[in-house]
Amino acid sequence: MKFTVAACSLFLLVWNPVRSYSQERMDIDDSFVLELGLPNSFVNGAFKNIMQGLVYVSPMYQYTLKSGLSFGAGVHYSYFNVNQFRINQDVSGGMHNGAAFLKFGYEKFWSPSLATDISIKAGLVQSAFTTDTLKKLGYTYQARVSPYFEPNLGICLASDVNASFRLTLGYAFYGFGFRPANLGIDSDLGYSPAELNKISSFLIVGFGYSRYFNGKKSSNPGWDEE
Repeated sequence: MKFTVAACSLFLLVWNPVRSYSQERMDIDDSFVLELGLPNSFVNGAFKNIMQGLVYVSPMYQYTLKSGLSFGAGVHYSYFNVNQFRINQDVSGGMHNGAAFLKFGYEKFWSPSLATDISIKAGLVQSAFTTDTLKKLGYTYQARVSPYFEPNLGICLASDVNASFRLTLGYAFYGFGFRPANLGIDSDLGYSPAELNKISSFLIVGFGYSRYFNGKKSSNPGWDEE
């Protein structure tokens, strides 16, 4: 929650200096987007209580049509650390996740400097659990491959005709139910089978940057020039 408040506050502080760059909407097409955020686990009780999200980073390429429809592809990496205060065993390590996805969405500038990028990402993710407990059992890591799905919203502020900064909100679903056994723990720690079968998911709050390779001034006048 503190990260969410700090992210929103910083984003609003950027608003005033950014909005002075433009007076008319941009025409955009292809771009490189980088998102960086903090993942917060939900739904699956064991995943929510045991695993603590530390980082989410996602570079991608997308192309936006004049209608606003956008298509893209990218990858992401996320990492969740074992919260040792939530289990009664001495376990250290975490969960590395690497995903490849396709993106479909709608990107549009609604004012000279304000845009939204609403999208859905879908693909495959490989999760690798690495803990000292697994190593004691003779496993370097335990891997899982599953579907990946993420609705995503970006609120963008243009800094010039070729770049914008964004506040990002996403909710990712990894298509498997997290279990303590993934970490090498030999019990369910009191969680019911129904709880452990719930899909692993997490909220992402963070920042992003877009670089428009062919970003240009609108055919309508209005952009400030020296």
